[in-house]
Amino acid sequence: MVQNLIRRLMFQYWYFSHPPWDTGITPPEVFEFIQQLEPGRAIDLGCGTGTNIITLAKAGWRATGVDFAPRAIKLARRKIRMAGVSAEVFVRDATRLRGIIGPFDLALDIGCFHAFSGEIQGKYLDELDRVLVSDGFWLLYGFLKPGTNRSGTGLDEADLDRISARFTILSRRDGHDDKRNRTSAWFLFQKRIT
Repeated sequence: MVQNLIRRLMFQYWYFSHPPWDTGITPPEVFEFIQQLEPGRAIDLGCGTGTNIITLAKAGWRATGVDFAPRAIKLARRKIRMAGVSAEVFVRDATRLRGIIGPFDLALDIGCFHAFSGEIQGKYLDELDRVLVSDGFWLLYGFLKPGTNRSGTGLDEADLDRISARFTILSRRDGHDDKRNRTSAWFLFQKRIT
C-alpha cells in the first residue's frame, strides 16, 4: 500500500518536468498496426500526456485514454485541445476502470502492464477483458526481465503465460531500448472469442 502511494507520487512529480518515457512521439509500431485496421474505438491504458491518443484520433479512431497521474491527464487535455481533435481522457487506474464503458476494438499499452506484479496483473487483465470486444486487439509494449530475475519492472515468462490464458498472441517483436539499456518487446494479442 505504502509502496503504491510512493510510486503514484513519483509519477505525479515526474509530470511537473519531463518524464523520460514521455517522448512526445508515437512509435512506428502503433502507426503500422492502426493502418492495417478500419478505425474503431481505442483505449490507451497509461496514456500519459496523450501523444498516442492524438495519433489515434487523427487516424479516425474514437480514442479514450486513462492514466492514474492527474497532472498527466491535465497535460493530455491541453494537448488534445491544441491538436484540435476529439478524444476523452480520464484519471483512472488501469486496474480499476470505473466509468469506462467499452467495448473497445483496440487497447494500447506502452509501458503500463509491465510495471505490475502478478495479483495486480490479474486485476488489469480482468478490466481489459471487460472493456475489449470479443475479438479485440491489445497492442502491448514492455520491458523484459533479464534471465531469471523476478524483481523490478518488466515482463517474464510467467507474466506471458498469465496473459496467454486469456488472450491469443498474434505477434512478438523483441528489441532493445537504448535510452534505458533494457531489452523490450512489442506484443500483439487478440481477445479470445467467447
